[in-house]
Amino acid sequence: MSDGSPSLKVDREIRTLRTLALEKLRDAIVSMQFKPGDRLVERALVEQLGVSRTVVREVLRHLETEGLVENIPHQGPMVARLTDSTARQIYELRSILEGSAARACAESASDQDFASLDAALQDIRRGYEQHDIKQVLDATTRFYEIMFLSGGKDVAWDIVQTLNARITYLRAMTISSTGRNKNGPTELERILAALRARDADQAEATCLAHVKEAGAIALQVLRQEIPMDKAMTFPS
Repeated sequence: MSDGSPSLKVDREIRTLRTLALEKLRDAIVSMQFKPGDRLVERALVEQLGVSRTVVREVLRHLETEGLVENIPHQGPMVARLTDSTARQIYELRSILEGSAARACAESASDQDFASLDAALQDIRRGYEQHDIKQVLDATTRFYEIMFLSGGKDVAWDIVQTLNARITYLRAMTISSTGRNKNGPTELERILAALRARDADQAEATCLAHVKEAGAIALQVLRQEIPMDKAMTFPS
């Protein structure tokens, strides 16, 4: 029986369509298909994504909350320009949160957690071998999620998640830089070795070194001082 209250039933089909459209547009921004400063025209996006204008508007609003889209008065939505200052602050926060998570993980993670970290690292290596940016990004996010949660840092992980879109955007830049296909996994391997050794000091130190190196590369890419590797692509 209905008491006149609004229905709470979830429309699964519409929600799935919005989610898919959101993922597609987010990936297009992260992969530089849409570059910083590019206008995001609703009518064009309706045709490109094959969804309604209502869905496009909701996706754009969501991406604005993630920091990937900015709405400029009299111009409309466009891909956000990530500044040096913003990038520096994101990497500073990563250093604080990830260093603490690495220390906690070394102290309390289980052997199964270490096995899961190793599996994520192998997926990262395979992603690089296949020039698949999305696989590298997804596996890297999984690596950090395991590290945070196995150390009991669930609140810290929630904070990371609020920055995840911009972290992923910056990470896509760094993993596409020359030589990162070897140096990136090697740095994560050092972190994992310290974690397995239960050496909290070394785990924190190697984690901080990794974030510092990634931050330096991201700033160089933002300033166009080093090119991105065109071989690294998102799957179509």
